[in-house]
Amino acid sequence: MVELKSAAEIDAIGVAGRFVAGVLASVRQRATVGTTLRQLDAHAHKMIDAAGARSVYLGYHPSFGAMPYPGVLCTSVNDAALHGLPSDAVLADGDLLSIDFAAEVGGWVADSAVSFVVGTPDPESLRLIETTERALRAGIAAARPGARMGDISAAIGEVGRRAGLGINADFGGHGVGRTMHEEPHVPNLGSAGRGMKLRTGLVIAIEPWFMAGGDGYLIDDDGWTIRSADGSRAAHAEHTVAITARGPVVLTAPPGGTAAAAAPASSRVPVPGPGTEPTDGAPA
Repeated sequence: MVELKSAAEIDAIGVAGRFVAGVLASVRQRATVGTTLRQLDAHAHKMIDAAGARSVYLGYHPSFGAMPYPGVLCTSVNDAALHGLPSDAVLADGDLLSIDFAAEVGGWVADSAVSFVVGTPDPESLRLIETTERALRAGIAAARPGARMGDISAAIGEVGRRAGLGINADFGGHGVGRTMHEEPHVPNLGSAGRGMKLRTGLVIAIEPWFMAGGDGYLIDDDGWTIRSADGSRAAHAEHTVAITARGPVVLTAPPGGTAAAAAPASSRVPVPGPGTEPTDGAPA
């Protein structure tokens, strides 16, 4: 069942969204050459504990997972597109890293993801990331009252297809708020004017993920890590978005970003920033 949120509930999700955005910004700053994925996960875990928040990843065990999820971040490198497990793998110069993070604050959940190159960037990876981010912006722009879910999906798919990138609609966006995964599903491919009508109060995670090669993907034996079938690099971008009478509102905008989060300034949960987070021994 699709649940519409009140203005006060959207504000509460916005508090979680600001926290999620701050953690992602801090983790991105620490993701340098020589850092391990497990160090990044430990850093995020300490930030969750310090804020009195709760991870919605740790211990999550849907039917497809070979085990309960072992971390608080999804850390996907190069050909890994989604759900990469934290491990002792060391980040190398030029790696394309996608970080997906969701957390619960005050009983409400927000979800976001970002992709970037560690160390020295290459033009093709930057193009892949920029296109994925542009598709996210297009999907957000289409998330308006009276539009259809297919308008979001079509906007995302058009950007990816014009760039010649691989797209798969099996895993996509979703409702979010009371839990991490709610109805409805938000595909990354679709037809404009089709699907459910978008209404004020709907809160969804919009998350395009594109592959530099074809549409095919494989899932590792861990039941979690999704990789491009042809070994090409992948990128992932995601925001939690509320559909309001004045249009889409991004609830997981990065600190200092242009998309304002609908969260009260008096939030009791601090927005983490560089220099304020707990240390865990990971490279700065």
